[in-house]
Amino acid sequence: MTTPVTPETGPPEAPADRYRAPALDRGLDILEVLADQARGLTRAEIVKALGLGPSQIYRMLERLVARGYVTRDEGGDRYALTMKLFLLSTRHPPLRRLVAQAQPLMDGFAREIRQSCHLVVPEGGMGIVVAQASPQGHWEFRARIGGLLDLFATSSGLTLLAFQNPERAAGTLGQWGVPAAEARLAEVADHLRAIRAQGARIEPSAHLGGVTDISVPVLGHGDEAVAALTCAFIEHPGEAGEEGRARAAAALKAVAARI
Repeated sequence: MTTPVTPETGPPEAPADRYRAPALDRGLDILEVLADQARGLTRAEIVKALGLGPSQIYRMLERLVARGYVTRDEGGDRYALTMKLFLLSTRHPPLRRLVAQAQPLMDGFAREIRQSCHLVVPEGGMGIVVAQASPQGHWEFRARIGGLLDLFATSSGLTLLAFQNPERAAGTLGQWGVPAAEARLAEVADHLRAIRAQGARIEPSAHLGGVTDISVPVLGHGDEAVAALTCAFIEHPGEAGEEGRARAAAALKAVAARI
């Protein structure tokens, strides 16, 4: 049913605009712009980045400082994020339980196979690295905890997509925040079927030469992936490449099954 437009009501609001809270929006905008700046920003730089007037952000900045989300250089005018948002995110019970269960198993994989691995979950239309384990040697390749990954362009992301129920995959991705999910899934449908048939994705890295991405799903209820466990496999001198990759894939599947 179409909502009529009258001079009294005006056009209907979009769902995203129906419950606007401008002050809250400004506070979130400040946090998001500071998240991309390792050294922080001055108040003037924040004003310029957000296209707002100084009076619109002054009180909000002071409240964020008072609540501990933002810090201000003593005696200066440069603002930066504190660790409070990170600490809040790690207190989220489901994620905390997942990482607590996975970390010792991932550490064992890294020691035994002499390869690093990382755990990725879907968040905000992307994949986010929530745990990482490194081998005990003097060198390593690893993913950064908190790093964001394109679901359609990384091994972890494609593995997460492959192990969703095809009948409701588009709806699931919509809940994850992926726009135009149905059309984007159709573009990679053949590749996702091949990953699912193999039970893993084992392919040369599209981002690093000499690296083989090995990704396996961590399955939840309904045999759908709630996370992906990935090893960026680097061949060691004196090892048979195919045999080493097969051993790593088998060990990674065993870890994912235990998680």
